Amino acid sequence: MRFPTAREREYLTDLVVVLTQKEIKLRYKNSWLGYLWSVANPLAFGVVYFVAFRVFMRLDIPQYPLFLLAGLFPWQWIANSTSAAPNLFLANTSLLKKVRFSRSILVAAAVLNDGVHFLCTIPVLVVFLLYYGLRPSWSWFIGIPVLVGAQLVLVFGLSVAIASLNLFFRDLERLTTLVVTFLFLLTPIVYSESMVPAHYRVLIYLNPAAPIVLSWRQLFLTGDLHWPTIAVGYLYAIVVCAIGTAVYAKLSWKFAEVV
Repeated sequence: MRFPTAREREYLTDLVVVLTQKEIKLRYKNSWLGYLWSVANPLAFGVVYFVAFRVFMRLDIPQYPLFLLAGLFPWQWIANSTSAAPNLFLANTSLLKKVRFSRSILVAAAVLNDGVHFLCTIPVLVVFLLYYGLRPSWSWFIGIPVLVGAQLVLVFGLSVAIASLNLFFRDLERLTTLVVTFLFLLTPIVYSESMVPAHYRVLIYLNPAAPIVLSWRQLFLTGDLHWPTIAVGYLYAIVVCAIGTAVYAKLSWKFAEVV
């Protein structure tokens, strides 16, 4: 296995930046609301879940809108990237056939694009914190880069595996939608971890997204960094990324033949 040279690494980095910028510009092209679209979707879902679970079902969770958004915003990064992954290579067939480069860069650019939009939602959380008389913690300066790193690795691994496999198994797009829905329901976002019976709580941590989402919520609400949970999140991220890159390496040489 040959490792890329310094010049090749610089070229790949520049290519990822350019593709990410392109994705961001395309998302906001001819859009009047611009940045607001970054938060409109999770906020809309937040309103629906608030009405369903706090107003109708009367969940007894203090500061429920803040509690809900602190989990929903990072989840949207996972959901958006994995849901878009099946069509990443299909939407770039001309590049796959005509240009020689590492196709995984297309996935990296899309995941970074969604990551940027997640970071754009953090000021909204600050507004909610101030509304409830709370303040952002200094630990955010450590916690945000640490958790962004874990989530970036996890989401890239999931997305590159899905994008690669979907070229050969086109039904994977529908299956991905179902799996994302199941993972959402198994992640304590609209409910708290303490509401899950103790003998079922271990099931939460079988979900690779749960440790990272729970770590984000704890950071945003209390400013605490629970390092054992973060370590579990990193372990999942590394394993998923290793599997995803292995799937990509196994199949990438056939991409131009099947698109």
